[in-house]
Amino acid sequence: MAFKMKVTPEMEALTNICVDNSVMDVSLYGKYDVKRGLRDLNGKGVLAGLTQISNIQAYKDIDGKSVPCEGKLYYRGIDVEDLTRGFLQERRFGFEEVAYLLLFGILPNESELADFNRMLAAQRSLPTNFVRDVIMKAPSKDMMNTLSRSVLTLYSYDDNADDITLSNVLRQCLNLIAVFPMLSVYGYQAHNHYNCGNSLYIHHPKKELSTAENILRMLRPDMKYTPLEAEILDLALVLHMEHGGGNNSTFTTHVVSSSGTDTYSAIAAALGSLKGPKHGGANIKVVNMFADLKKHVKDPKDEDAISDYLVKLLHKEAFDKRGLIYGMGHAVYSISDPRANIFKGFVEKLAHEKGRDKDFALYAKVEELAPKIIARERKIYKGVSANVDFYSGFVYSMLNLPIELYTPMFAIARIVGWSAHRMEELINTDKIIRPAYKNVKDVENYTPLNQR
Repeated sequence: MAFKMKVTPEMEALTNICVDNSVMDVSLYGKYDVKRGLRDLNGKGVLAGLTQISNIQAYKDIDGKSVPCEGKLYYRGIDVEDLTRGFLQERRFGFEEVAYLLLFGILPNESELADFNRMLAAQRSLPTNFVRDVIMKAPSKDMMNTLSRSVLTLYSYDDNADDITLSNVLRQCLNLIAVFPMLSVYGYQAHNHYNCGNSLYIHHPKKELSTAENILRMLRPDMKYTPLEAEILDLALVLHMEHGGGNNSTFTTHVVSSSGTDTYSAIAAALGSLKGPKHGGANIKVVNMFADLKKHVKDPKDEDAISDYLVKLLHKEAFDKRGLIYGMGHAVYSISDPRANIFKGFVEKLAHEKGRDKDFALYAKVEELAPKIIARERKIYKGVSANVDFYSGFVYSMLNLPIELYTPMFAIARIVGWSAHRMEELINTDKIIRPAYKNVKDVENYTPLNQR
């Protein structure tokens, strides 16, 4: 029986009371110098920790001034552009190599990489009957919730679940990195069968295949894919793998890990953060926005019509009426997001293979027009450019990935970054993270019940 408790008029009334007694004067943030969202007015994040895992560069210091520059992303000090160029030029898959780098701080040699690949391959299995007893039971329409439930349930199958010694945490993290694709794809297959009435496919991964290849193999009924499809999915996973300690889900990992809790709880918390449309769910918004754009703009070459639609988005007159052009802008980057730049050329290549050149041209046109329109229509403190989510949803649609798996694809990649940051937190500090909140409510006297 479904859980169908409804919002009643009484609940609506109580909600109004909650709002009336919880709204704060926004000017108090300035009065007490509180950084909303832990960012200042210029978008610079509050320094909350130290990390060696990755670095984002969006500004350069020139003559004592902070000047916006082309965005850079470094994994363990190595430019991501150089990393991706390295394995792409050698026609290798990069996910496993870059995972090794983020976890252990150094690039593996051929022997170490082969050993690591074998280690991950050996971990690509779930407990006996886990798929039947956990994933197939009460399938959810939301794969991130399915993934979180599976992760928390794996705690019950681990004899050393609460052991947070480093070697045990590393074991747990490697296992989660290995099984996230299975948990995600099998969760979708269960939903697609039980909720949507389609055929059920459970394909086992193959040890000799890469993470990207196994995702496509497990997902597709015929288990077939092209080399370009696997190459681009692999690149997408690498580009989503890590993005500094301050992004919402990674910061969540640090906060929860600092409490001394188990790995499964920490990763489940990170998944809950990533699910949000302001974080990992943004690429779904981009795809849906473009679908709406194509309904209203009949000629994809009509710049004026496209511009008018983008203006309507900003004026809350189109799509979801939130006033946003999804995929444009980033909390840190201003001139460019290096991940989007790396991605774009391969996106065009895949679009050509899939016969979707017109769609790519539309994306490119919106990428060109949107920053100019945003700058004209809004008071902005920094530049606006396409972020990685702008193209990732388009890529996933060309790979025929169901939209329910877009955010889990992000999680399959970001579990590596979360694991590296969890290890870093446990290695370097035993302090629980506890920032301060300023109370702005006046003291009141207690009123007895019969006098209220």
